[in-house]
Amino acid sequence: MNHIPFNIPPYLGTEDKYIKQAIANRKICGDGEFTKKCNAKLEELTGAEKVLMTTSGTSALEMTSLLCNIQPGDEVIMPSYTFVSTANAFVLRGATIVFVDVRPDTMNIDEKLIEEAITDKTKAIVPVHYAGVGCEMDTICDIAKRHRIAVVEDAAQGVMGFYKGRALGSIGDFGCYSFHETKNYSMGEGGAVLVNREKDVDRAEVIREKGTNRSRFFRGQVDKYTWVDVGSSYLQSELNCAYLYGQIEDPHIINDDRLRSWNRYYERLAPLKDKGAIELPFIPEECTHNAHMFYIKTKDLEERTKLTAFLKEDGISAVFHYIPLHSSPAGVKFGRFSGEDKYTTKESERLLRLPMYYGLTESDIDIVVDRINRFYQ
Repeated sequence: MNHIPFNIPPYLGTEDKYIKQAIANRKICGDGEFTKKCNAKLEELTGAEKVLMTTSGTSALEMTSLLCNIQPGDEVIMPSYTFVSTANAFVLRGATIVFVDVRPDTMNIDEKLIEEAITDKTKAIVPVHYAGVGCEMDTICDIAKRHRIAVVEDAAQGVMGFYKGRALGSIGDFGCYSFHETKNYSMGEGGAVLVNREKDVDRAEVIREKGTNRSRFFRGQVDKYTWVDVGSSYLQSELNCAYLYGQIEDPHIINDDRLRSWNRYYERLAPLKDKGAIELPFIPEECTHNAHMFYIKTKDLEERTKLTAFLKEDGISAVFHYIPLHSSPAGVKFGRFSGEDKYTTKESERLLRLPMYYGLTESDIDIVVDRINRFYQ
């Protein structure tokens, strides 16, 4: 029997060297050499005004809810087809989540439906760049500007993804990255906030440092630091950043490898697509994706369940993704769906993610594809 897992965390070999260096530096609590190197590298890659490493993608989102001054009774618009952290970060501040249907081609929020979901209580729009494929950001930012509401990009899956040449996460007011072990670049648990407006940088540093002006103190801008605002402990460990830096120092090593795997899947599964047996991912012309995942869409939930079991019999781990949040108990309690759920539930029940990770071999991809072909034969 084969054994092809769904995910293996990325590892290049340079991570060990940098972790040892961080230990030798005798500073491991964060904001040391490697935290600063990660911040600077991500600023270089994205063009963001400021990047701040955080303990997770979840904590990055929580920071943005504070930066947006979300208060009880406010409303935040987002797709229902996303991870729970996207909603939780704003629910923790007392917001009501307003879910909007997705586009069936990209599984991203349908930008054409956002404006009708806006009320006088709306404070933010949170587009989620599913699978590292950018949302229609020009339209979303235009809507937000006209209604004077914030845009927070959930780019947890979007590192090295671009929309019209601009890095995902760098387009709205704020962006959030994740470096969980399932992501393209990993430090086990970790994330980053992209602050895209200069006026928000100081407050972002304060919130990240438990509500203190500690960052300004270490730069010599104040002679002592104190509690000045709300905040929490969002500062990432120096050891985690050392691990991550080994991967983002040259991000093309992982990115190019994943793109090769993604392209091989697409080319080998194209005949099944042409026969109408499955659907394959769609990449809009204005988007450059990062091969975060490769998925197929089956006819329906029943067919997906059978295919998943068929692959598992041969040691191949393929998995579905999110249960739409609006259909969950907490989603019903803390949110509402705007308009019709035309695609979110139906398309989520068809989607099946195939094994995808750095170092996935061509022979393993061929095994997965051959097994899928056998199922449909």
